[in-house]
Amino acid sequence: MGIRILTVDIETRPNLAYVWGLWDQNVALNQVDQFGRVISWAAKWHGERKVHFASDYHDGHKSMIFKIWDLLDEADVVVGFNSKSFDMKHLNREFLLAGLAPPSHYVDVDLLTVVKQRFRFASNKLQHVASELGLGGKVQHDGFDLWLRCMKGDAAAWKVMRKYNRHDVVLTEQLYDKLLPWIKTHPHRGLYGGDPLACPRCGHEELVTRKYYTTRSGRYRMVQCKSCRGYSKANKVEERVNSTTV
Repeated sequence: MGIRILTVDIETRPNLAYVWGLWDQNVALNQVDQFGRVISWAAKWHGERKVHFASDYHDGHKSMIFKIWDLLDEADVVVGFNSKSFDMKHLNREFLLAGLAPPSHYVDVDLLTVVKQRFRFASNKLQHVASELGLGGKVQHDGFDLWLRCMKGDAAAWKVMRKYNRHDVVLTEQLYDKLLPWIKTHPHRGLYGGDPLACPRCGHEELVTRKYYTTRSGRYRMVQCKSCRGYSKANKVEERVNSTTV
């Protein structure tokens, strides 16, 4: 089996608290009536059509958390947008509270990090970046009112939330495909059962030499993938420099 790449997106509900005012509030823990938690998630295996979804409303909280744990435990790479600081940390808290051990190791590819490091868009939000790249936008909804209705168990609201959550995963995967040649730290596909000499990002076998990459110890071929158009350094050194002590 080759590399398993899972795109994930979660939705959460807010903390519910008693407050004395509407501006500049310092909320103490004993003012919080209910803490926020994950209310739904959507996930999709790269290369497969099916979009997985689970929620408090459709599956129950415990079952929902166990299902996403199973998927993450199977994944080699997890793709998300702001996933390192948001999605994965929320899910890890849920796993801990549910008495679960951490899922087995996966590489977290956070597309927000890639966007911030490699580009300067007017906005780094998924909606803007995806729209600028011609991928379309997110599903439109009624804003915070949708969350309020979902928290009350409104079936019509949950239908919209399911559509919104699932579409975010599809949009994120499409953005991943667009950004793939720009992701410098992407795991090498060939090390997961593919061809070690193929493109490390997409696994395509047709590579073209474009230039040479020189280090202090040798010279390497820089090759470009004909599929994703990403560059990589050939594993074999073309010419090695003899080091001498001065």
